[in-house]
Amino acid sequence: MPHRLLLVAALAATSLTLAATASAAEVQTTITGWTHAPGPRKYDRLDVTKFGSANAKTVLVLVPGTNGGRGDFTLTARELVKDVPSLQVWAVDRRSQALEDTSVFADALAGKVTPKAMFDYYAGWIADPTITPHYRPPDAATLGFAADWGLKVQLEDVRAVVAKARAAGRRVILGGHSLGASVAVAYASWDFAGRPGYKDLDGVVLIDGGLRGSFDSADLAQAKKRLAAIRKQPFLDLLGLGLPWVTGILSESAAVLALKDPTGPSVGQAFSLLPPQFKPPIPATNRGQLGFAFDATTSPKELGLIQVRAGSLGPDGDWVDGEVTPLQRLAETFGQEPANAVEWFYPTRLNLDVDAASPLTEDSAAKYLGLRLKWAKQAALPVYALQTSLTNGAVLKGAKSFVKLSHSPEGDARYVDASATESHLDPLTAAPAKNRYLQTVVPWLKRVTKER
Repeated sequence: MPHRLLLVAALAATSLTLAATASAAEVQTTITGWTHAPGPRKYDRLDVTKFGSANAKTVLVLVPGTNGGRGDFTLTARELVKDVPSLQVWAVDRRSQALEDTSVFADALAGKVTPKAMFDYYAGWIADPTITPHYRPPDAATLGFAADWGLKVQLEDVRAVVAKARAAGRRVILGGHSLGASVAVAYASWDFAGRPGYKDLDGVVLIDGGLRGSFDSADLAQAKKRLAAIRKQPFLDLLGLGLPWVTGILSESAAVLALKDPTGPSVGQAFSLLPPQFKPPIPATNRGQLGFAFDATTSPKELGLIQVRAGSLGPDGDWVDGEVTPLQRLAETFGQEPANAVEWFYPTRLNLDVDAASPLTEDSAAKYLGLRLKWAKQAALPVYALQTSLTNGAVLKGAKSFVKLSHSPEGDARYVDASATESHLDPLTAAPAKNRYLQTVVPWLKRVTKER
């Protein structure tokens, strides 16, 4: 072949390689959400991370759970698009993420500020007012509209994402973790101004969540009482410190400290406002502190929503890996920007609405809260469901109940019981070789994404 042709061929091959690489890159983008939601229009935005080829014929849209962010899906999404080349994964934040200021976390990860300076900026100043400058949370009195950021807002936002994903005739599978899985089932059952939600979907992926008894339910009296409380304080205060945003800040701080200064003395352990149940009984490293706070053996029993099975605290205060989630993967999940894995301002109305939606009927509580659950009996879709130890079997019972109610094809249902080996966050963080979610959802996705 003449030299000129060789050069042209080489350039063409390089261009194709670069194009393929670019198409499979992780892309951060923003999609406009529901423009009629309560609150200022500046919050009508949803940050999305896209994984895999833009030429994929199927998009798996994933919604995070309570207090979660799109970063929850980063590690497993990378594995999914590698193992299922015809698939693209879109991980979606809620609009409430726009209330966060993560700039100093990003600076710490980039090495522009020290991990200790990062911690002081976000949390240290609460106990030591001499620390300046520091994070200034938004005035809660101006955020009362978030009391109406419930299931309707979440579903209308997700619908905007699904519409983008469906462009050019692509198929869409909707899924999520924990409450995000409940959102997927609710979407399939929802009435969008006369259009059934299930008509937008080609399947649902339920990662340790769902409806039909997977979690709690709420009757009319409970709905009225809980909504009155939400109107006074719209955000979840998981640690009970009166500072709803501090849960996300402490989680991300611990992860960044474990990444940037893993064997240094624990900064969190020395923080006077960290609840004592999160503090190791011996002087710990930053890595040991993170593991102690999240591991199912040592994390407070009532906080099963944040737990993994990662190993144990060593006699020297450092972490010793074991079980299914390596500590490094936990740190990478919670210590990342711009797609973080926590939600500082989680709207509690969403939990109330999901509880009221659990029966998938338009009962008195659902009507009071404006839940349009009209199409559950027609929502026949392929279903994948995995449960961990969190709900004592309720997740798979709920998934099977939905399949029966919706007349979904039993042959396309996959039920996975990982309760003996995994806690609630493990499907998102466990090493691929030990991750029951990855091991089982990949063959299910390959089967249901085939051309029919």
